[in-house]
Amino acid sequence: MTDVTMQENDLTMPEETNTFSLARQENGIAHLIMDVKGDTMNTLKAEFGEEIAATLKEIREDKTIKGLVLISGKADSFVAGADVHMLAKCTSAEEATALSRQGQVIFDQLENLSIPVVAAIHGACLGGGLELAMACHGRVCSDSGKTALGLPEVQLGLLPGGGGTQRLPKLVGIQKSLDMMLTGKQLRAKQALKAGLVNVVVPNSILIATAEKLALSGKVKPKARKLSLMDKLLEGNRLGRSVLFSQATKMVLGKTKGNYPAPLKIIDCIRTGAEQAPSKGYQVEAEHFGQLVMTDVSAQLRQIFFATTDMKKEQGVEGIQPAKIESVAVLGGGLMGGGIAFVTATKAKLPVRIKDISHQGISHALKYGYDLLNKKVKRRFMRHSEMQNQLANITGTTEFTGFANVDIAVEAVFEDLTLKQNMVADIESHCKESTIFASNTSSLPIGQIAEKAQRPENVIGLHYFSPVDKMPLAEIIAHDKTSDQTISTTVAFAKKQGKTPIVVKDKAGFYVNRILAPYMNEAGMLLLEGCSIEALDKAMVKFGFPVGPMQLLDEVGIDVGSKIGPILQAELGERFAPPAAFSKLIEDGRLGKKVKKGFYQYNTKSKKKLVDEGVYSSLGLQASNKSVSEAQVERCVYMMLNEAARCLDEKIIRNARDGDIGAIFGIGFPPFLGGPFQYMDKVGAKTLVSKLTKWQAEFGERFTPCDALVKMADQGESYYS
Repeated sequence: MTDVTMQENDLTMPEETNTFSLARQENGIAHLIMDVKGDTMNTLKAEFGEEIAATLKEIREDKTIKGLVLISGKADSFVAGADVHMLAKCTSAEEATALSRQGQVIFDQLENLSIPVVAAIHGACLGGGLELAMACHGRVCSDSGKTALGLPEVQLGLLPGGGGTQRLPKLVGIQKSLDMMLTGKQLRAKQALKAGLVNVVVPNSILIATAEKLALSGKVKPKARKLSLMDKLLEGNRLGRSVLFSQATKMVLGKTKGNYPAPLKIIDCIRTGAEQAPSKGYQVEAEHFGQLVMTDVSAQLRQIFFATTDMKKEQGVEGIQPAKIESVAVLGGGLMGGGIAFVTATKAKLPVRIKDISHQGISHALKYGYDLLNKKVKRRFMRHSEMQNQLANITGTTEFTGFANVDIAVEAVFEDLTLKQNMVADIESHCKESTIFASNTSSLPIGQIAEKAQRPENVIGLHYFSPVDKMPLAEIIAHDKTSDQTISTTVAFAKKQGKTPIVVKDKAGFYVNRILAPYMNEAGMLLLEGCSIEALDKAMVKFGFPVGPMQLLDEVGIDVGSKIGPILQAELGERFAPPAAFSKLIEDGRLGKKVKKGFYQYNTKSKKKLVDEGVYSSLGLQASNKSVSEAQVERCVYMMLNEAARCLDEKIIRNARDGDIGAIFGIGFPPFLGGPFQYMDKVGAKTLVSKLTKWQAEFGERFTPCDALVKMADQGESYYS
């Protein structure tokens, strides 16, 4: 952003050392500059209330000020939102409601200034930052890729509490505001302009000058929206709005299964604002905000937010700086290889070279990236020239040409130990001595892959989850000879790719697949006991998982599951034995979605997922239970919890926090429950051990509670204080 204090037309310099300062210009415009000292980004805090009120009073009393431009003192962001930490201090819904009312009152004072007020937006303008901008009479934003506008509060189990639920519908309409607030979706500059959220989009170099010009032009009106006939029918009358809100409620309940209260309260706030007096809309918003702050769902979602924020600041090994990565290679051009190359080129902005044994493999990997970027071009999220620039970062070869200066080679070939060991040897002979060999294995111990390596200290596991462009987790697996430097460098590399990495110990299944396997196996056992596929998946989705276990097995590949199962069983014991009958599915050619034959039908025009009833014949079963009991759901989930407790006890993961984030980001453990360890604390170790012991007597040794849980139950301990 232009440094406002250095402009030639400054009359007076801001003297205050506070967060808000005024810089009056010769043309009669004053710049209201927000700069939270000591923080890299601006966030709104409750303690700013008196200071803002005093600044607004000064503006009202100074009749020489013809207009106001709201500016960030940060170079690359506007206001990133409200400071979430202040919510933890609230001990009651009334206290949280008071915070909301405080924000509403201040923004109302800003909106009611008699002079034109324009926000000059560059970079992140989110949550309370967008509510602040919407309280201005006009908004100008930069066309920078860094500029993003949105109200993501729903992702923290909250709603916009500073008037956002009331102002956004007036600017962009009810349908668009529902879409933005219910999903937390962020708009880029051109999308914000089209939606009517901003008045003008300009290059950052003329952002402030344009905002000043708009403020000097007199009364600033919101950008007029183009309304289609359907918009008028749905939003312009009570009956149409009733249909709109009814459909939104139905969609929310379909997606959340009632596990998240915030979306329904957002709908209620917008409905109240549209159909009752404005004061009532603001009152309902503040009350709902206060109630949501005190829910366990919001507390858990905020905890996840803080945990991931902390993880971004951490290094792989404390005190060990990562080496610089400038060139990357990917071995294997399948779906995983294509995905890894894509995030390396587009997120990490690094040149990446794909090595495959065939030109066809390279073509598939290149097409993977092209298809993803072309979607963005078609939706006008990206220029065609930008897509070409990003794709130019990805090249392919069937030989090892261009590998001399590679800093890290990520291997993504199929699960075969000898093949992976050969890959290590190839990289050691074609690359420099410091090149890191990172294996994307999902089950083979890294120590075994490094067994024949000349430089085992450079060998590490870097396990991505499919699809790579969407799944946020990466497991970093160090074997006993991996150097600290290699760990820190690989963690930094994964972060550059946009991943949240967790460092895990080298043991079969690592962490995520190890806790997933018992859950999946138990679901298989329930199927063999007569539970229907549809009922099983429906019950687990209702519990909070994104997809059910049978659908997940179809997605991953039933054959993949059958290969991993014996590896885990051999390394970790009989509790990992997969249901024996599942081998019949492989014999019947039921490998899942990739061959369009699995638990579900794929050659159908039906929008609804239909079970392939032939599965029951393949397994020699008849599905008798069309519903799944709470105890049966718990059997699957508690198997996962028991294994997570073992993993922490064996130091597979560093701490409970990493275990929670790994499960949420890696397999979609219900975020509103906070992760396996937060959930174990909620259930209580005594209850867990009691139920596991009961099932052990009833169903066998696989339910034996681990020693760590038994000890916790005896001593009344928990994972989090």
